[in-house]
Amino acid sequence: MKYLIIGASSGLGKELAKKFAEERNDLVIISRDIRDLDAIKSDLEMKHSINIDVLALDFSSLDEIDNKLFSNQKLLENLDGVLFPIGMMFNEDNLNLKTENLKKLINANFISIAHTIHKLKENLIKKKNSCIIGFGSVSGFLGRGINVTYAGAKRGLESYFESMAFDKDLKNTNIQFYTLGYLETNLSFGKDLKFPKSSVIKLSNIVYKNKNSKFLKTYYPIYWILVHLIIKIIPFFILRKFDIK
Repeated sequence: MKYLIIGASSGLGKELAKKFAEERNDLVIISRDIRDLDAIKSDLEMKHSINIDVLALDFSSLDEIDNKLFSNQKLLENLDGVLFPIGMMFNEDNLNLKTENLKKLINANFISIAHTIHKLKENLIKKKNSCIIGFGSVSGFLGRGINVTYAGAKRGLESYFESMAFDKDLKNTNIQFYTLGYLETNLSFGKDLKFPKSSVIKLSNIVYKNKNSKFLKTYYPIYWILVHLIIKIIPFFILRKFDIK
């Protein structure tokens, strides 16, 4: 089988590439850094005797996606699924964010994902047990003072994946969406977080195990579902008093 992983050079994306390779799946892995991709390709192909294609592109650019990814149809032949463990962030992501960076964040975290799904949809619905797997963030639970655009894009992405559950064309495609809490990655290193960080290795195992679920919308770690429910029942004028980061 063959899977496309967007954002595969680090963090969750890299662990997903390792897990899918361990299970003897061929891969197409994409990120901005060709050196990281080549290192992952060399390591996993040698360990697991599989085939990995690599492609470096900026996923916040629709032109690069079309010109580099979708211009190479051979690369996308016989795909059994696509995973989007991608998340672009800027330190200055607040209400004063420059329009250029605003567009990049919305593209990378939402529009480019929807665009890619649209382009791949026809091929994926022809494959038995094909999957489309997306990842949101608990930052999308509520408006906030930082990571404003990132959180908004992730909230929109969740709604987009929910809508796929109502698409008759995708009735035989396996759709999964994971709302993620804090993970043990370089993005969370050294940060003072209010909740513990969770294992990306454990998450990658869960994602692989669930890849054939018809429609799955869940949280990782699972206790975030309780946090979300609490936030929903607290009046907004009270929530505004908290420093949400």
